[in-house]
Amino acid sequence: MNLFGVMDLSASALRAERVRAEVVASNMANAETTRTPDGGPYQRHHVVFEAEGGGSFQESLMNQMNGGSSDSFGSGFKNSLGSGLSTGWSDGLTAANGSPGGVGVAGVISDASAPLMRYDPEHPDAGPDGFVAYPDINPLTEMVDLMGATRSYGMNASAITAEKGMVSASLDLLK
Repeated sequence: MNLFGVMDLSASALRAERVRAEVVASNMANAETTRTPDGGPYQRHHVVFEAEGGGSFQESLMNQMNGGSSDSFGSGFKNSLGSGLSTGWSDGLTAANGSPGGVGVAGVISDASAPLMRYDPEHPDAGPDGFVAYPDINPLTEMVDLMGATRSYGMNASAITAEKGMVSASLDLLK
């Protein structure tokens, strides 16, 4: 991995976790929204992450172990396990070309779960039977998701800080 590879990976994770935190905040803010411009209650949203550029973890592991040569341990390992793994090996990660692409946001999808029906005949969005459709959003679930995004964001920020310290110490050695 090149000198700034860890910083690039952590920066992509920071961007992805920021989007995740924003989506969770939107879910929490709309937990009681019974009418949207599309009609009906707000639907919970989820963030879908994807690997950028480096392929799957298995491909990255096998390419790293292979190191670009055909007679190394990695090649034999790949051949012995190849039947159980993906057969389309890419050159996404080798010892010579640097780092994989990190993580990205593939998209934000809506939850298709049914709305919660609460009896409130005085509500303006109540149906003829007096029930109101509320989004199926659990504040505890959203808080756990937000804590996970916050912790992941903090760990990636710490990795960037640690790498900056290592680069600074390396430059000090060269003086």
